[in-house]
Amino acid sequence: MMDRTIGVRLRALPIMVLLTMSATAAAAASQVPPEVHQTATACRSASAVDGSCLVHAQRYDNEWLTYGRTYNQQRFSPLRQINAQNVNNLGLAWYYDIGGDHRVQESTPLVVGDVMYVTAAWSRVIALNATTGKVLWTFDPHVPRESGAHGCCGPANRGVAVWRGRVFVGTYDGRLIALSAATGRMIWSVRTASWRNDYTITGAPLVVKGRVIIGNGGGEFANRGYVTAYDARTGKEDWRFYTVPGKPGVRDGQPSDGVLNRIARPTWHGQYWKVGGGGTVWDGLSYDPRLDLLYVGTDNGSPWNGEVRSQGRGANLFITSILALRPETGQYVWHFQEVPGDVWDYSATQQMILANLRIGGRDRRVLMQAPKDGLFVIVDRATGKFISAKPFTDINWALGINPRTGRPKENPQAFYDIRKRRWLAIPGPGGAHNWQPMSYDPRTGLVYLPVMDAAFTYAAAKHFVRRSVGWNTGDHFIPLPENPAAIHAIEKHLTGYLVAWNPRTQRQAWAAQIGTPWNGGVVSTAGNLVFQGDSMGRFAAFRATDGKRLWTVATHTGIVAPPITYAVDGQQYVAVETGWGGAFALAAGKLARDTQINQGNVPHLLVFKLGGHVAMPVPPPRPARWPLPPKLTADSGTVAQGRAHYQQFCSACHGDSAVSGGVLPDLRHVAALGVPALWQRIVRGGALRSGGMVSFASDLTAAQAESIRDYVIYRANETLRQAELPTSPPQPARRH
Repeated sequence: MMDRTIGVRLRALPIMVLLTMSATAAAAASQVPPEVHQTATACRSASAVDGSCLVHAQRYDNEWLTYGRTYNQQRFSPLRQINAQNVNNLGLAWYYDIGGDHRVQESTPLVVGDVMYVTAAWSRVIALNATTGKVLWTFDPHVPRESGAHGCCGPANRGVAVWRGRVFVGTYDGRLIALSAATGRMIWSVRTASWRNDYTITGAPLVVKGRVIIGNGGGEFANRGYVTAYDARTGKEDWRFYTVPGKPGVRDGQPSDGVLNRIARPTWHGQYWKVGGGGTVWDGLSYDPRLDLLYVGTDNGSPWNGEVRSQGRGANLFITSILALRPETGQYVWHFQEVPGDVWDYSATQQMILANLRIGGRDRRVLMQAPKDGLFVIVDRATGKFISAKPFTDINWALGINPRTGRPKENPQAFYDIRKRRWLAIPGPGGAHNWQPMSYDPRTGLVYLPVMDAAFTYAAAKHFVRRSVGWNTGDHFIPLPENPAAIHAIEKHLTGYLVAWNPRTQRQAWAAQIGTPWNGGVVSTAGNLVFQGDSMGRFAAFRATDGKRLWTVATHTGIVAPPITYAVDGQQYVAVETGWGGAFALAAGKLARDTQINQGNVPHLLVFKLGGHVAMPVPPPRPARWPLPPKLTADSGTVAQGRAHYQQFCSACHGDSAVSGGVLPDLRHVAALGVPALWQRIVRGGALRSGGMVSFASDLTAAQAESIRDYVIYRANETLRQAELPTSPPQPARRH
């Protein structure tokens, strides 16, 4: 079923010969302006962090000043107190109980001096003493919980930005807020997007030249993407760049107007503006101070179905693209599109690493990205000119790459929208690599990449009707076969790897199989280490040169967040958030449940040091068994209708085929399942709106809502017969 013309099966390979250390060190040093000599203490308080600190963040070994530690997003630390020889002595130094409603945690903590700034689900911000975990202040923006139904993949937040005594955070409901770094008091707040229009913010802001740069999500909701710059002092909007064209004849008065009309609009067809277009900017921001270029990654087209979006024609610029802009004005400089006319949700919002590499006998200033489509892409970051692209895992949507332009040669069979036939794609919309950050170690010359191997069946919806609540992809979410034998076909592509990738040769150096597909981001260090957490509740250190696992600790809760490392008073620490969730965890149903630790989802911030001896927090015990489900009284036709409605309206949050992946309630076991009136009050009446379960009255009739209940009852009884039920329910444990 899979074309392997372009696929590269991940497997352990012989250890590569290490690259010449002097050459890579010289390449790394060449990115640092030689005329600047900051002292090691110049940027050790939030009030002292200015533009110079951020430009030269690589000089401050102890700090983690911005999202990727440095503007180049390499996520490499020169600290080496913790190293491959002594990492077995690593122990827990302290932890912070994040609490809340036990949702996904994705934050990259920032550390300035001895203060850590970290975020939690629903956009909360916490300032902690970085050596003890003592809470200095907390800020809760009070995001309406009903906004959860208006965004993709959970109310995550990936972090903050710090500049001149201020902490900047984007909120899930679409605000950008400036806080006092000393007290957590709000200084200003602007509405940059609205959850009521199905826009959300999960990404970390980036401060460049006194401007706070922020995008937003919404690509599954028929929206139009943009990125905005605000004056960091006042919150006043400086510029906004729309990533796809709007309605013809309507000018936005923005720096994107001219380039969209000149370059992008001719690549769209039909009345595309009525369904949004897509191209949202929900992650992926990097900056090169020497070139003065801001790099922006854009999301999939919206809807996914290209026939609905653009009559199945055109490249649809600038979806799934990298854009280079001037940070002061938003002026367009260049673009590189990775998947023209994307119909598979293959975002290009993933992290972009900037580095100087010697390729083909030439010194190149490159931008590297491992997007969801499974191709490791390298372009010249000054010009956007294509250098190379190779698959870093199995893919079947493309049969090759044009070596001159970098344009993929799409597999004609993969266009399910035009062919009106199902397509089992590798990778699926979760991607071969998603938002979980990778790391580049200039010492080894390797990129350390969390890879996911997971297939997905795409099918075009017969009729597209824009919904008022929920996703608008133009696709029909086919239930996974509801029996173990059939699911096995999908499970053949359901695993994860930590891959060391050589970008100079575009080849894998080594791969460590994790065994589960939805795992955490990584950090690499000069101690010859790579740290990563996984969905099974393990946090591990791997030797950077060969991938050998050197140290593992059980965290009792799955991890998707990336770790960081920092030092205070001569002591090095490693920090990571626990708390599983995200797109795969919510929507993949049984496949997600089976690859996630079954001990609850109790999030913490864990901080380790050599000789740490604090006991790991352990979730309390949970009830032993589920209650028996109600008896099924509906006929097979009603159940079939309910299945179709469930997949369209419920599966993105409560799991494919009515099986929760372990984050939100499993509907097979809720009390309302046996009380029809209560079910209606929740599904159509919005009785649980304050908890995030909004009303679907505008999209579902009472009879349709009841058919969903019948289907869930059917599934509850069926899984009971098949002995699929876990011995304990995947519901949040009590906070402790």
